[in-house]
Amino acid sequence: MHQELRQRFNAAFTQEKYEAFLHTMNTSYGEPCTFRISETPIFVPRDLKNKLLKGVEDICAVITAPGFKERSEAALPDHLRVPGEHAHTQFLQLDFGICKDENGQFVPQLIEMQGFPSLYFFQHLLATSYRKHFDIPSDFFHLFGGLDEKGYIDLMRQVIVGDAKPENVILLEVEPEKQNTRIDFWGTAKYLGIKVLCLSKLKKEGRDLYYLDENGRKIGVERIYNRIIFDELERRADLPREWDMTTEVNAEWVGHPNWFFRISKHSLPFIQSDFVPKTLFVNELKEIPADLENWVLKPLFSFSGQGVKINITREDVESVDDPSNFILQRKVEYVAGVQTPDPNEPSKCEIRMMLVWDKGWPAPRLVNNLIRMSKGEMVGVRYNKGKEWVGSSAGFFEP
Repeated sequence: MHQELRQRFNAAFTQEKYEAFLHTMNTSYGEPCTFRISETPIFVPRDLKNKLLKGVEDICAVITAPGFKERSEAALPDHLRVPGEHAHTQFLQLDFGICKDENGQFVPQLIEMQGFPSLYFFQHLLATSYRKHFDIPSDFFHLFGGLDEKGYIDLMRQVIVGDAKPENVILLEVEPEKQNTRIDFWGTAKYLGIKVLCLSKLKKEGRDLYYLDENGRKIGVERIYNRIIFDELERRADLPREWDMTTEVNAEWVGHPNWFFRISKHSLPFIQSDFVPKTLFVNELKEIPADLENWVLKPLFSFSGQGVKINITREDVESVDDPSNFILQRKVEYVAGVQTPDPNEPSKCEIRMMLVWDKGWPAPRLVNNLIRMSKGEMVGVRYNKGKEWVGSSAGFFEP
């Protein structure tokens, strides 16, 4: 989107550079990436950067305001309520679609938010690999708040491992070796030395949790870096487990599961910002908007865009099974603002601003970013099959 750097990058791009870049990505963490990585990073101009930062500020003001936790109680399903909840989330992701305003200027619009970890270590590898293989201006940055590589890893270690020994900290998932995002798990283990563990391998004695290491030793679990999405776990009745995650244990959550629900689409109607589209709870509608072509129907809790309806009818709104679990969100139109080698197929993009919020901090801290590029109707693999210059990417921001 930064026109000068875009033209320079495209002119210097070669398939050989891209292949060398992919080789770095596919070997650095011990296993190839399972999803598509874009040929290009995104160069974010200063004006758009400042709008993104203001959007983050507006949203954090709502999340940190007194009463937010109480207001989000309705988002938390009773049967999935987990004890030991922290006063606030420890991870926050804000997804902004990049659009244009009435003056033709780039503007971010919040699409989704989640109080859950993201690909903090994959994105670190991705940005540094772009910089290794392509000409990225040294003053353009992907980490925020003045962080360099060492400072970023140290900060993530502080948040995830804390004062514990790495062996007593686990990254918890459902069959992690089968997850599409598993490359991030291996990166986390590489940098922090923690154990990546399936819930089925976690053992329980009384209130204590442990796992068996490669030598059969019992290793106590003190901290759980949670990567399990309850939506997936509920579909896995076949998964053997000694602990259902909803009973209290002598281990601390890093990223408490309750915040996945509290900070979600459920939070969108409460945020008033130029960078957040108007959002309504379906069960609170006094009347269905007459211009439904300008709205999107979304379930409050879904993963990877499942259940989202873009071209909706009155019948779609009236026929939802549980109106309290659906929202109408004002439709935004992503701009195809990234020039690609095919002049007839520029790419759209979505920018995730990645934050962490350690205990004792007054507010979340912006640390990194994640980009998803698309040429399809929506951002996602199934909308971009056979396309190039789409997929996972990283943003470099103009200082």
